[in-house]
Order: sequence, then C-alpha cells, then structure tokens
Amino acid sequence: MTLKQTIIRWQPGPLQIIILLSLFQLFVTLLTSGFVLSFDEAMWHYIGRNWFRHGLISYSGGIDNKSPLVFAIFGLSDMLFGVNYWFPRILGTMCQSVGIYYVYKIAKHLAGKQAGILAISFYGLSLLWHATGGEYVSFTETYEVTFIIVAFYWSITAQNSKDSFLSGFIGGIALGFRLSAFFCIVTLFIASLSKSKTNAFTFLAGVLSGIFLLVMIGIFARIDVHNLFTYMFADNFGPGSATDHTLAWRLENLSDKFLYSPIILFYPLVLAYLFIKRKVDLFVLWLIFAFAGINVIGIYDRVHLKELLPALSLMSAFAVNHLMSPYKLPIKLVMVIIWIIFFPKLLQPFDNLKKLLGRIPDSQDKYCLAPFIKPDEGSCKKLGWWVKSNTPVQEKVLVAGYGAQVQVYSERVSPTVYFNVTQTPIAKKRFFHDIRMNNPGMILIPLFSEYQHFVDQDMRIFIDTLIKKNYYLDRCMYSYNIYKIKILEPRAKNQEPRY
Repeated sequence: MTLKQTIIRWQPGPLQIIILLSLFQLFVTLLTSGFVLSFDEAMWHYIGRNWFRHGLISYSGGIDNKSPLVFAIFGLSDMLFGVNYWFPRILGTMCQSVGIYYVYKIAKHLAGKQAGILAISFYGLSLLWHATGGEYVSFTETYEVTFIIVAFYWSITAQNSKDSFLSGFIGGIALGFRLSAFFCIVTLFIASLSKSKTNAFTFLAGVLSGIFLLVMIGIFARIDVHNLFTYMFADNFGPGSATDHTLAWRLENLSDKFLYSPIILFYPLVLAYLFIKRKVDLFVLWLIFAFAGINVIGIYDRVHLKELLPALSLMSAFAVNHLMSPYKLPIKLVMVIIWIIFFPKLLQPFDNLKKLLGRIPDSQDKYCLAPFIKPDEGSCKKLGWWVKSNTPVQEKVLVAGYGAQVQVYSERVSPTVYFNVTQTPIAKKRFFHDIRMNNPGMILIPLFSEYQHFVDQDMRIFIDTLIKKNYYLDRCMYSYNIYKIKILEPRAKNQEPRY
C-alpha cells in the first residue's frame, strides 16, 4: 500500500481526536493572558494560598462568590508550585478532556461511533473559541459542565437503581462546583421521572448524597456553612452585587453573546435537529434549562456559554449524522468541513508567543503620565513582584480597586477579606471595619479612570481620608500611587502619638 493510499484510508479515532483537541486547548490557554494569572484566577489563587499556606479558611482569608472547591484547586497549585498560572489550566484541560470523552460516549450510545466522532469535533472545537472563554479552562464552568456531562451519560445508560443513584451523585458534585448545575439537575430529574417514580427518587437520593458529602468535607475543613451560603449565593443578587445590572445592559450583553458570536454556527443544525425529532426530548430540555440558568444569573459572561455547548454539540452531531446517510456524504469530507468552519481563531496565542520569542522589554514610560492608562496583566505581575521585594513578609498590603493580580503576585496578605472590590452593603460594612482595625503598611491607589468609574465614591473617600491621615506618597509605578504608612515618632508622657 502506498503512502498516498494510507493517508486516504486513515481515519482518526476518538482518542486521537481528543488528544489533538487537548493539545490545541493547551496552546490556547497557556499562551493567553500575558503568561500570568487572569483577574479571576488571581482572586482564587489568593484565597487558596491564604487557605493552604496561612491557614486562613475559605471566606476567612478572602471572599469571592465561588465554591471552596475552586479555591482548593488553586491552593494546591500554590502549595506545589508557588504562584503560577499553568497548573490550574493544565488540570482544567485534563478535566475538560474527560467531558469531551463522555460526550463521545453519549453520542455513540445513542447513534453510533460516527455520531460520537462528530459530537467531539463540535464540542471540542467550540470550547476553544474566544467567544466561549476558551482560554479560561481553569474556571468553575469546566468542572461543573464535565460532571454534568458524566451525570447525563449515567442517566441515559442507566440499567438499574445503582446507575440512577450514581448519576444523581455526580450531579450533586457538579452543584458543588457551580450552583448553575441546578438547572441541568432539574433536566435529569424530569428525565428520571419520565422513566418511573422509583428512578426519580433514586436519582434525587444520589444528588442529596453528593451534596451531603461535600458539606461534610466542608465542615471537616472548618468552613462556616452560614458564610458558604451568604457569599456563594445570598449576597450575589442584591444592590452592588455581580448581578446588579440594568435591563438595557442585560439585553446588550445577551445579543452580543447569542447574535454576534460564533455560537450562531450551531443554530441551523439545532433547527435541523428539531425538524427531525419534532418533539422536546432530553437534549432539547437540557438546552432550554441551561439557557434559563444563564438568564437567571444575567451576567452573560463568555464562559457561561460553556453550559450550552454539550447540548448544542450533541444535537448538531445527531442532525448531521442523520443527514449523512440519505445524501451519502463521506465522514472525512464532513469532518473537514466541520473543522474548517468551527476551528477557532488563534490570533492571541500567536501574538503572545511572538512577544515571548521577541522578548520585548516593558517600559514604564507610558505609565504615571496623564492620561493614565490601565496596566496590562504582565505589568500588574511586575508591580506585585516589586511590592513583594519592598515589604516585609508579615506586612499587610492593600491594593485598592480591582487589584487582585497585583495582590496575588505580591504574596502579601490584604488587611481585609474583601481584597478585591465588592460593593454590596455587607461587603462595604466589612471592608470599612477591617481597614479600621488593620491599617496596612502599604496602600496602592490606581490613577486610571476605571477606579473612579467602577468603585463607589464612599469607598474611595474612605481610603483617601485614611491616606491623608496616616500615609505619605512614596512613588508612582504602573499608574498606581504607592503610599507607605508614617512611622510613629516617640511621644512624651501624657502626649498623643504624632505622625
């Protein structure tokens, strides 16, 4: 057999495709964001580090609205390798690859190997898109969606009560990573109920068992259950929270994510699937409830679209697989078309790779001059390194505004659990209290306009008042004014201390 004939006859198997997709994922995620922790990753790494390195339990050493499970992942990353961005992304890629494999297993179980190959192509490629947060593979959505996919597989292939229980248990673990998994769990419960009441009861018992296990682990780790409920759920839907946006803002972001992004490539295939099936089946229900969850949260972040991709990919694969037979379309031709149309644009990774190979020196000349520009992620890392080298290990450092990246690379503890701006009434009260009780040795104040636009005036006035009383300006770096606390002068008997 000639080499040409071998190439023509060669057809990659599912494992080979998954490995290729994983390599593409690593290329996208490791060569993005300036080789630093992204804004959200920096928050989780900071909280995880305080937990694993300093014994400050989740929600005691820093507050964000995510699960302690993601803080533990980043805490483990810090414990093993220090401040790094690559370990959580590699781990996330491995987890995501498991999800891709189970998408294949679902499609193969229902429609054969060919449908499975199509499904992992649709799913794996769409996960790489910038529009779906392809570079942010370390985010909670990756773990939640993977566990949900596995839960769907066990529900679809369930032969007995044990399988139904396992499906629910895995769904409960998914809920531990991200509360939006609730909507997919409802889908699975409805599917179980359509089989039998016993099946639904067993599934629900599995969900509750998974949640109970996570709660017991949290209690064993001394995580306060009240804090868990408050910061992960209750304090995320009021004034000043992450979901506090106008209707106009929501509609603009809804249209941006669903009308002006590559997600529209799925729409014709989904319509074809609906035309073929002519009913609301499990996958249509999965898509409806996942979409409902995105709208309930109402932030419309790019990574939230990951919730929709498994259902969209499976429906598209089933539709294409159904149409291939009557039109006698060869699988290789269809695969080439899918990969051409769905393949992501890789401009940002290549740009970062060029910067890495070119070793272009960073200049501070563009900073600290009006109009002040916001430092990029690489500059935030360098500023954090400067703070680390110019402060004692035990000194508290406050980075005002949205400065989590500077904070995490400084390896210094903030004087407040709200080290990154959160502007709910609960957060503000705690922030003011913490700063009054623990004056930091150094305060960094942004000069760029985002600080004035997105941080409430009362918080800015509070910090400005503190600085005028107890601090002096040391220098400006990367569009941050850096203030150091005044040294107390010796005082005579019965005299108030002077600064």
